[in-house]
Amino acid sequence: MALDPAGQHLRHVEKDVLIPKIMREKARERCSERVQDFTKCCKDSGILMVVKCRKENSALKECLTAHYNDPAFYEECKMEYLKEREEFRKTGIPAKKRLQKLPTSM
Repeated sequence: MALDPAGQHLRHVEKDVLIPKIMREKARERCSERVQDFTKCCKDSGILMVVKCRKENSALKECLTAHYNDPAFYEECKMEYLKEREEFRKTGIPAKKRLQKLPTSM
């Protein structure tokens, strides 16, 4: 197996798990209005949410699916993942810990 000269070779778990996870998170952010509408409907409808929130659920699914099926969006998320991976390889610090704020009172 030849190595990718740009260091962008992706393992199976990266392609099928880690990048899709970023896609889900970013898609939920981009569809946040529909997420809020669906959440509000569910809270207001109680156990009848399955029947009462079909319109909101459909709108949310449509928005999310549009992102999941967009090759440009996949590439954007892939590049974000590769950037995080490269930073981790340089520093050994996961993105979560790198993004946490330092205590202000020292």
